[in-house]
Amino acid sequence: MGFYLLHLHLHGLFRGHELELGRDADTGGQTTYVLELMRALAARPEVDRVEVITRLIHDKRVSSDYAQAHEPIGDGAAIVRLPCGPRRYLRKELLWPYLDELADGVVAHIAAQERRPDWIHAHYADAGYVGALVSQRLGIPLVFTGHSLGREKQRRLLAGGMAHDQIEQSYAISRRIDAEERTLAQAGLVITSTQQEAEQQYSRYDRFVAGNAEVVPPGVDARRFHPQELSGEEQAVSALMRPFLREPAKPPLLCICRAVRRKNVPALVEAYGRSALLQERHNLVLVLGCREDSRAMEKQQRDQFQQIFELVDRFDLYGRIAYPKQHRNDDIPAIYRWAARRGGVFVNPALTEPFGLTLLEAAASGLPLVATDDGGPRDILQRCANGQLVDVTDLDDLQQALESAAGDPQRWCRWRNNGIEAVSRNFSWDAHVCAYLGLAQRRCQELLQQRPQPLLPASPSAPVKRLLLLDLDVCLDAPDPAGLQELRRRLAADTSCGIGMLSGRNFPSASLRYHELHLPQPQVWILEAGADVRYGDDGVVDAAWRDHIAHGWQREAVQQALADLTPRLLPQPQGQQGPFKVSYTLQPPQAGVLEMVRQRLRQGRLEARAHLFHHWFLDVLPQRASKAEAIRHLSLRWGLPLEQVLVVASQQGDGELLNGRALGLVVGDHDRSLDDLRRRSKVFFASRRQAWGVLEGLDHYRFLRR
Repeated sequence: MGFYLLHLHLHGLFRGHELELGRDADTGGQTTYVLELMRALAARPEVDRVEVITRLIHDKRVSSDYAQAHEPIGDGAAIVRLPCGPRRYLRKELLWPYLDELADGVVAHIAAQERRPDWIHAHYADAGYVGALVSQRLGIPLVFTGHSLGREKQRRLLAGGMAHDQIEQSYAISRRIDAEERTLAQAGLVITSTQQEAEQQYSRYDRFVAGNAEVVPPGVDARRFHPQELSGEEQAVSALMRPFLREPAKPPLLCICRAVRRKNVPALVEAYGRSALLQERHNLVLVLGCREDSRAMEKQQRDQFQQIFELVDRFDLYGRIAYPKQHRNDDIPAIYRWAARRGGVFVNPALTEPFGLTLLEAAASGLPLVATDDGGPRDILQRCANGQLVDVTDLDDLQQALESAAGDPQRWCRWRNNGIEAVSRNFSWDAHVCAYLGLAQRRCQELLQQRPQPLLPASPSAPVKRLLLLDLDVCLDAPDPAGLQELRRRLAADTSCGIGMLSGRNFPSASLRYHELHLPQPQVWILEAGADVRYGDDGVVDAAWRDHIAHGWQREAVQQALADLTPRLLPQPQGQQGPFKVSYTLQPPQAGVLEMVRQRLRQGRLEARAHLFHHWFLDVLPQRASKAEAIRHLSLRWGLPLEQVLVVASQQGDGELLNGRALGLVVGDHDRSLDDLRRRSKVFFASRRQAWGVLEGLDHYRFLRR
């Protein structure tokens, strides 16, 4: 059989036609790349099926196309949209709280298929986080393309004078970096566009393994981007520019990008405004995506346009600068060719540019380049020799480079010809897809031999129709006798609902405490903070779960890595330890200890995770182990949909239990750290304490038969 490939591209507006490029900060070059890669893969004879999973959006502010759950886009290719968080469109920085729900949806989508994907390819940090969870749960190899990276963005923003707190508030940068670290720990293949990405950007991550990175430059669609003029396009582009330009025949300095801070467009406008020579020789053309009402834009976009408009006014650039509000996707190749026919230059002034697909599009269309001396443009110009690099943070250098770029007609022609030939030779989609398939197939086969596969259920039928997971350590620690009696009666009356116990204790301790409550026999125990799964009253060990979490676990190495953090970390008594659990009690001062522990684990490249409960109990478990992951394992083994699982939570550290598709219940006497989850549609906050709170939640969800 041919390959079945699953891609994850979560943020922005993604569809199979008329991409709304530049509409916002999240719909740009990555969107184009993923769609073109998908089509190119589907056209290969060795590929049977390609899917891109993205987010389902019901929002009157955007097209109803994004509310279509399944969108075929040719033979063997389709876009699958899954619900994730609120129905409305959200910018990517606001998606983080809902990605566990999407991971649950992707697992359910795959589990419903007769065949699994050969590999999952995640694009950007948000998709990387989801892909890492799905890969870990199902044992499917993961391929990752970051497109841009959080540590590099943070570095640039700090260098630009932005404060840490402001970066965190605007970009949720710590969550993004944590997601990238987790993704790099799980990914078997990291595809970069340039060697510089691997050597200077990915290398800043503790979990990055240089041997997992391969450079595969993106391809250009030669059917769209070429130097031959098409019928009618001169008139169409001229109509876009006519309202702005007094002398539209002048060679344009063309910039096509999104209106975001990273693209640094105001610097280009200022360099142009400061130069009488540039204004005499050239027009400046900015294609910054489509916009309707500026009041509906994101703040970052509004700020960028405001800076541009102020510079136009300050330098009195009216009649010499164009910034059309609307254009069709098919207009972009025509605009490149229109600029090339006039002897123009394409300008990329970005502060940081992981690759720069627009540079290849411009080169293929016969347009020379002036580009930022950062990232991808270095590799492109080294191969194409069709322009010059410039330090875009130095306005004098940028101005000088622009003034000289089109000053020599013979050099301009040489750059033009070099670009057309080099793109055809080095950056075709055929070359890109061939390299991609060969690398991914070889690496994923190696991974499947190295990493054990999780055990899926032999039968899709669960022993119960619904499952109630109770918190033994806090919620049932000292229950009200009357409430406990009523809970006992209600649970005994509904044999179709199973009971599970969540606890940090080991089995003997948890079993002893549970039998004091005289509740019906539990079907499952999730113990030692998720490191131990057992079944029935006898506590039969789930050997498959132990084998799954044992991969890469080095208990002694964990203890050694954290040994010098004493006395701030005090090892708990031996009875609280386990073969897959290292437990500590935090000593004052507690601030910063958790992040310090996580940093030590990352730096030691240990496949382990640290989790804090009750504010002062810290457990270090295998990377794959947690209560939340144990619940997913159980759901897969039993074939029990997560929507039929109700999880009771109350303590600090239980927040991750309430993410995803399972139903959540927080009892009245809960830790206040859980209050941040009150807006979640699948989390109910009871007003009453302990057993009475559980009963209140059971009634809210109508979880038991009446």
